[in-house]
Order: sequence, then structure tokens, then C-alpha cells
Amino acid sequence: MSPRLIVLWLEDGSTSRLISGCPGCAGVVPASSILASAPTDKNLDAWRESGCRTTHCNLEVLQESTLVFLATKPHVLPGVLQEIRPAVGPHHIVVSLVAGVTLQTLQRVLPAGTKVLRLMPNLPCVVQAGAMVFARGSGAGDGEAALLKNLLSSCGLCEEVPESYINIHTGLSGSGVAYVYLFAEALAEGAVKMGMPSGLASRIAAQTLLGAAKVMLETGEHPAKLRGDVCTPGGTTIHALHQLEKGALRATVMNAVEAATKRACDMAED
Repeated sequence: MSPRLIVLWLEDGSTSRLISGCPGCAGVVPASSILASAPTDKNLDAWRESGCRTTHCNLEVLQESTLVFLATKPHVLPGVLQEIRPAVGPHHIVVSLVAGVTLQTLQRVLPAGTKVLRLMPNLPCVVQAGAMVFARGSGAGDGEAALLKNLLSSCGLCEEVPESYINIHTGLSGSGVAYVYLFAEALAEGAVKMGMPSGLASRIAAQTLLGAAKVMLETGEHPAKLRGDVCTPGGTTIHALHQLEKGALRATVMNAVEAATKRACDMAED
């Protein structure tokens, strides 16, 4: 039986958009094989527009699904787990995207031996350019890990990691998207200050970030080496980098990743 995908209790609109950018809309799984559930119609519209089936009954979809994505706010998840627990069987694969909820917690609430994995994506999954990491629980084997990775690789980079890396990924990539947007905004505003129209400056800033990231991924070079390749003695780039160093850009970004990671850890303890 090929896996059917379901998403339970989509309360967060941003999460709904993110998930809908993944397997089904990337063409890996037919839309007719996806059944999404939420308490109201608000977060189901995008799914219907993509040709997916929808419902308000979690147990109904659980009965005909094998691969189950849980995408709720943390305070909602305990109630959802208690609701679906009686219907979870050995054929189910349960994937949680809920921030701060550990594999240990999921395994404690769900039936013993349930195949549980924990996934942390980021916003660019909506354009199939995401960065995702996942960890498996004790009941999930190589087959479940391979299935999840194969499905989600169509949406970007997808790596299996120890669970301890998931909070770091949140600080690096989940929240990191916002750091990049802030930097892109600053790049564009610098160009506007020097006389370039805002729309053009924003497009060039975005393309600059995209191109730099592509070179980094395709060459595998360390960013410090690539940065050095751009610099010439006495040139424009080294003068600009000097200003960034004076503003402590590297230390500030490192502090931001640390702060977001610590907050993710705190959420797991709340």
C-alpha cells in the first residue's frame, strides 16, 4: 500500500502553507492521496485548491492513512495525541513538526513501538528550496527514514540528524531565514541610499543571495574561501568587509543563532 499523507489539526496558517509546499505540491505524491484535517475551513483552503481532500475529523483520516504529519501549535498537540492514540497502529508512521516536543514525549503518549519521527522544516519549503532535518524515534527504522527523506528531498535539502541538532537547526535555518531577509533588506537599502530604485535594488539583492548560496552548495567550498575569492587587494570588497567587521556582523549573527537555539531548548522544557 502506498502511503497516504495526512496533516492533523492545522491551526497555524504559516505551517499550513509550508506543508502544502511539500510532498503533494512538489509532485511526488498525487494530490488525491493527501487528506488534510483541521478544526475549521480556514487552513484547508490551500489544500483544496491543490486538489487535496479535506475533513474536520482526525480519526476518519487516520483510519485510511499510513503516513501522518502532525502540524499543530505546541499547546494543542497533547489533545490531538490523546484523540488519535486509540487509532494509531503498527502500520502508521507519525511525523511531528511541532516545535519543542521531543521524541521521548511523543513515544510516551503514543502506543508502544509506534514509528515516530521528528521533522523541522523552514519557510522556503513553499518554493521547494527548503532546509529540513529529521530524527527518528526508537520504533522507526531505516525504511521509515528513507521514505521521509525521499518524499521531502523534492522540497530542498533534507538530512537525518541526531535529535539534539534539531534545536540548532531552528536557530540556524528555521529562524535563519529571517536573518537573511533582514540582510537582504539592508543590502537593498544601501543601494537605495546610493541612488538605485528600490524595486531594482531588492531584485538584485535577492539574486545576489541566491547566486552566492548556489555557488556555496555546488562547489562545496568553505564560505571563508569563497569570500576571499571575491576580494582583491585594495578593492571595493575588502573595504566593505572592513566596515562589516567593525560592526561585528559575524559575532552578531553567531549570537542570533545562539539566542534562537536557546529559546528552542527552553520551549522544549516549558
